[in-house]
Amino acid sequence: MADIGTEAAATADKPADERIQEISFLARMMRRPELGAIAGLIIVTAFFLIIADSNMFTLSGIMNFLAPAAQLGILAIGAALLMVGGEFDLSVGSMVALAGLVFGAALVTFQIPLPGAILVALAFACVIGAINGQIVLRTGLPSFIVTLAFLFIFRGLTLVGLKWATGGSTQLRGVKDAVGESWFVELFSGDAFEGLFAWLASAGLIDTFANGVPKVKGVPVEILWFIVIAGIATFVLTKTRFGNWIFASGGDAQAARYVGVPVARVKTILFVVTALCATLVAILTVLDAGSTDARRGFQKEFEAIIAAVIGGCLLTGGYGSAIGAAFGAIIFGMVLIGLSYTDIDQDWYLVFLGGMLLTAVLFNNFIRRRVTGER
Repeated sequence: MADIGTEAAATADKPADERIQEISFLARMMRRPELGAIAGLIIVTAFFLIIADSNMFTLSGIMNFLAPAAQLGILAIGAALLMVGGEFDLSVGSMVALAGLVFGAALVTFQIPLPGAILVALAFACVIGAINGQIVLRTGLPSFIVTLAFLFIFRGLTLVGLKWATGGSTQLRGVKDAVGESWFVELFSGDAFEGLFAWLASAGLIDTFANGVPKVKGVPVEILWFIVIAGIATFVLTKTRFGNWIFASGGDAQAARYVGVPVARVKTILFVVTALCATLVAILTVLDAGSTDARRGFQKEFEAIIAAVIGGCLLTGGYGSAIGAAFGAIIFGMVLIGLSYTDIDQDWYLVFLGGMLLTAVLFNNFIRRRVTGER
């Protein structure tokens, strides 16, 4: 009996297994990678509520800053997934321009119908993404260096290709004429739910012009694409085995290989996904503008990575959030458009980019250390 009592006492003195310890709600929230982006979004919103014109947060004002945020957000989500997987892609901005050239040339120069031109552009993106990934994996070179090289290569190919397709110009026009009245264009251009918004206007639920036309005709389709992609990426990253493979590949690639994770395949797929996101943005912008040019997507690679970092992605990989990157992109869109509703010089936007990047890195590093107990 004494032995049993002694054993029970010894067991009681042992600390509880940390794997089954209860974690407080605050601790769980502190571990969420998107915490910084949510906090930043709240602060930026409060800032503009105080100093900006009240029109900024009307329905039309919200659509004004969500549209560019959505385009950046699509790029940022692809960049975030790749960063969680432990790699970078600095060529996505130039990929937007190159994919825009391929898509525009397919429509205007080769007169391929819209669905076929979209498939050509997406297939091209798959090839480019796979090439990027294979060079990184087979050579062992840092993805930062490989994709930095492709940033210049793609931009140069776009310039050369546009001059070839147009006979000397760096802008390819005639896209809307080539598309014609195809119903397929409504999936990638214009506004959705126009009938609903017309009904809301007739019912007096949203603002209208003097002639009764709603000030907001519908939801820009890029916002819907952004929401869908953010939802899919978040589900894959948090609820699927492939999402676990992404985290494992970025956290410790060698250890992941030892437990059977196909690291090379995972990273190649992520490079392809990033290229596909850039191509989708190219298709959306080309159809919206009716043309494409060599400067399309200029410096978007840096904005996408900054949005991903604001969203909680670590530069070392293995940690991050797709929905956090989406929030980071919304912050960018809000600041970019919001400055026009104030008396502040819009050139401060560039200062904001650098400041948000530095703040996000410091904040994420502080939270990670507090959670993990690192010094």
